[in-house]
Amino acid sequence: MRVMALIRQVPDGEESVRIRDGAVDLANSKLVMDTMDEYGLEEGLRLREKTGDGEVVAVGVGPARMREALRTALAMGADRAIHVTTDVALDPIALSRVMAMLAKEEQAELILCGGQETDWDSQALGAATAERLGWPQVTWTSALEVEGGVLTGRHDVDEGSESFRVALPVVITTQQGLNEPRYPTLPNIMKAKKKELREEMLERFGVRPLVRRVSEEIQVKERRRKMLDGKDAAAAATELVHLLREEARVIA
Repeated sequence: MRVMALIRQVPDGEESVRIRDGAVDLANSKLVMDTMDEYGLEEGLRLREKTGDGEVVAVGVGPARMREALRTALAMGADRAIHVTTDVALDPIALSRVMAMLAKEEQAELILCGGQETDWDSQALGAATAERLGWPQVTWTSALEVEGGVLTGRHDVDEGSESFRVALPVVITTQQGLNEPRYPTLPNIMKAKKKELREEMLERFGVRPLVRRVSEEIQVKERRRKMLDGKDAAAAATELVHLLREEARVIA
């Protein structure tokens, strides 16, 4: 079974986002693998280990710095990686075309990606990729097993969770709780340097962004800085309700 795991690179959760010339400036930011995608990669590695065969291919689309995230994926255990190089920011629909084309070329049977991209805050990528390939899709997966050419597991739905059974090929989107991603060990970091990291140019895929970013900004909320006298709890509660209803307008 050949598994493709999409890897995205995003700012570390502890980083402060900065805007420069109307765009997010990542020049001096610490960038890491998107946590959602870590779950997908880890699950691909576990499925390979359980079956005793197969191959896990990490795929990243982005600028030169994306190679760092792909090297991390290789150190975690991916067999090889593909870096589609571009400085153009692709929306999920455009990115799905790249994933679908690579899946066909690589004869992949399973695509794993995060249920929601951190930077785009979107759940569209898995669905769009499945649509292009004509494959079934299972979202927000919380448990996954493979036997023969069939995947079974559980995933979240509005009413709670449900069990599923689906034949390969399929697109699976992942979430927190599916597994606990492993940390790259020093020996595996050294081994990763010898693994294949193939570079492709975006132009080969004939992809153009469908959404153009005009400008970016950081939303700043001003504090009202109103202090309530806590000596009289009842009066303070009454005043708080009044402020929330009449000024903040967050309650009816």
